[in-house]
Order: sequence, then C-alpha cells, then structure tokens
Amino acid sequence: MGNYAGVDWASEKHDVLVADAAGERLLSATFAHDEQGLRSLCRALVRLEVELVAIERPDGLLVERLLDAGLRILPLHPNQVAATRDRFRASGGKSDRFDAFVLCELARTDHHRFRVLEPDSDQTKALRALTRAREDLVGTRTALTNQLRAELARFWPGPLGLFRDLHSRISLAFLERYPSPRTRAAWEKRACTGSSSGSTTPAASSPRSCSQSSAAPPRPGSGSSSWPPAGSWC
Repeated sequence: MGNYAGVDWASEKHDVLVADAAGERLLSATFAHDEQGLRSLCRALVRLEVELVAIERPDGLLVERLLDAGLRILPLHPNQVAATRDRFRASGGKSDRFDAFVLCELARTDHHRFRVLEPDSDQTKALRALTRAREDLVGTRTALTNQLRAELARFWPGPLGLFRDLHSRISLAFLERYPSPRTRAAWEKRACTGSSSGSTTPAASSPRSCSQSSAAPPRPGSGSSSWPPAGSWC
C-alpha cells in the first residue's frame, strides 16, 4: 500500500500533509510557491512514495509540476471538501494545515469515490498555453482600446462614431493621420484653398462653395479622395 498526500494550495504557499495507508502522519510542511519550493515539494512526495495527491483544483502550475513528477492527482471540488470538513474536525482540529489533513484523508479513505486526473498530452498542453496567451492579449487589447476611447471622448470625439471597432486597422490608420481636431481643421483649410490637391485655382472661383465640395481626407491606405463624405465627421 502506498502513501497519500493532501495539498492545500494558495497563491504564495502550499500546505502539505502526507500519511501512510493506516493514517500515520509522515510529513507536515509548507512550501513556497516559487521554483525552489515547487521542486522541493515534488521531491518530497516522490521520496515518500506518495501514491495519490488530493488537491482542490484540476489545473495550474502546481498540478502540472506534480504530474510531470509522475504523481497521480485527485482533483476535488472545494464544495466536496467543505462538505466533509466537519467529519474530520474532531480528529484534526483547526489549524493552518487542517484542509491539507482533510484532503489527505479523502485521498486515503475515499479515493474510490472520485476520478483521478488524466495527464494531458503534449498537444493539449501546447493548446492550453496558446489559449492562455491569446486571452492575455485580448485582455490587453481591450484595456488599451478602452483607454483610447476615454482619451478621444475627452478631446477628439469625432472618430468615435466613424468606426465600429476602434482597434481596427482603418481606425488606427485614421487616428495616426488625423490625431487631433487641429489636424482635421488644417486639412479642411487646405481642401478649401485647393492646396491639398496641388491645384492653383482659388477656391473662390470654383462654382461650388467649400461646404458643398465633395473633397474629403483620403481614406487611409486607399488613395481615394471621396471618403468619408463631406461633413460626415466632426
């Protein structure tokens, strides 16, 4: 018969309790959540020939390290642990490692009631890493877009109604070319005098007034001179 372990994980440290098949305590310790602490934790469990490790999560760096060390994981839902806590309170009392004790006892006496975690394949691990990286990038993009929207609302609200997605390429190209109302006003002045197109004919001699002209700032990246329609942005 092998030994059993309960790991009460946290963001900064992990409380661990190891017991044999008869419930005799073999190890009660705390390991830091850093590279040295995780390595020490895994070495300790392997040295004590732990057969099953109960923990209240099915994934994460700690779980991956335990699996890489060749240990079998019994992931338990926190509600399952909470429901059985009173069952062991008289035996274990309340201490910093009480939850580790409860997890260890569940692994020792009730492991047949739960499903052992199956290790992920290398392809699944790679896919999970890519998914996490994408989630981080999307979160960063959302935060930057909200910041840009707030800044535009303060001093240059015109572009907010022009583009559905403020982070789109055409929106960013527009803002790079016209970063402020002053640049827009300068373009309108050049458009009215004909300087933007290189024309030598005064705007006043044109049969149409400046407000009726169809001239508009060229669409970013297209070279077109008819986008957006005159007067459609402000």
